Amino acid sequence: MVPLFTAQHVYDAVPPERAVDAVRDAFVAYARGEWTMPPKVYVHAYPAGDFRAMPALGSGHALLKWVTSFPGNPAKGMPTVMGVVLVSSAEDGRLLALLDAGAVTAVRTGAAAVLAAETLGRADAETAAVVGAGVNGEAAARTFAARGREALVWDVDEARARAVAERVGARVAASREEALGADLLVTVTPGREVLLPEGSLRPGQHVSLMGADGPGKAEIAVAELARGRLFCDDWEQASHGGELAAAVEAGVIGRADVAQIGDVLDGTADGRTSPSDITLFDSTGLALQDLAVALVALESADRLDLPQVPL
Repeated sequence: MVPLFTAQHVYDAVPPERAVDAVRDAFVAYARGEWTMPPKVYVHAYPAGDFRAMPALGSGHALLKWVTSFPGNPAKGMPTVMGVVLVSSAEDGRLLALLDAGAVTAVRTGAAAVLAAETLGRADAETAAVVGAGVNGEAAARTFAARGREALVWDVDEARARAVAERVGARVAASREEALGADLLVTVTPGREVLLPEGSLRPGQHVSLMGADGPGKAEIAVAELARGRLFCDDWEQASHGGELAAAVEAGVIGRADVAQIGDVLDGTADGRTSPSDITLFDSTGLALQDLAVALVALESADRLDLPQVPL
């Protein structure tokens, strides 16, 4: 029998503030070579969506995440992200737990978005906003709130934005422009529309770009991306399937232009160097983040009434 963490169990076991700390530690462990992460594998089912297989190894555990991204699903009443996370012992291979992949993804996405904003944003940043009020956008707004910062929320569906704001203690932005003008901006959209055209960002802003996590997606124009100081979760992954990919393909940026967030957190790479810097974080989502969240959840297994899955 293997314990199963449903979505609600994941949310109960991993509060946002704990997720931020866990994801920070995972980025640093990866930067130091203490955790390993083979490349993410995409199985394309375009134009509908794709499947992803994501492995990682660290802290005596191995993880495999099998997860989907089907952006048209909400119109059918189904989640965009579905799947399962498997956690095993790295000592003897025993399967230790199964976790709902959608919830793990939401928790670690919110944590990474806010961690990047806190790490790379201006020290005197006053306003924060989340554009996109889906599951992952809600997680980002909830994480801002847990860290003591009220966020504006904007979505093409005003009713959805209002519902999210009420649930997490945020405020609905009066317009998309108001949200996009925040000091700390998180974009969590399907990546089918460029939100930030050339010249749209002002000096001193930070943007966590969370939506473009696969080929062909973009939330920011290449020319605008090139204006900023660039950061990512993992260069190999981001340069091939993230927000940076189009700029790399166009020859606008290269490896020397981008720092990994783990190196910044570990003190081996510079973050923001001036209050006027525009900082941009490209998140493609890493299995090591999933492992970090899963390990926190496992700490609570004994106190939760978890269903058991026979294998």
